[in-house]
Amino acid sequence: MQFDSLADFFNMGGYAFYVWLSYGVTSFALGTLIFFSARQKRKILSEIAKKIQREERLKANRSNQQ
Repeated sequence: MQFDSLADFFNMGGYAFYVWLSYGVTSFALGTLIFFSARQKRKILSEIAKKIQREERLKANRSNQQ
């Protein structure tokens, strides 16, 4: 192990602010990306389901009219 203690690990040789800030920004960016991607996926799947239901209703109406 490169660090003598846990405090040395968190201090990162005097560069703790930059190291932990970069980890924080990266984690925030990835978390935001995952959140918005999941939300967009749900929205798209919902729109597809609505289109399929609409097409089925139109098909049923056409068959009833004939």
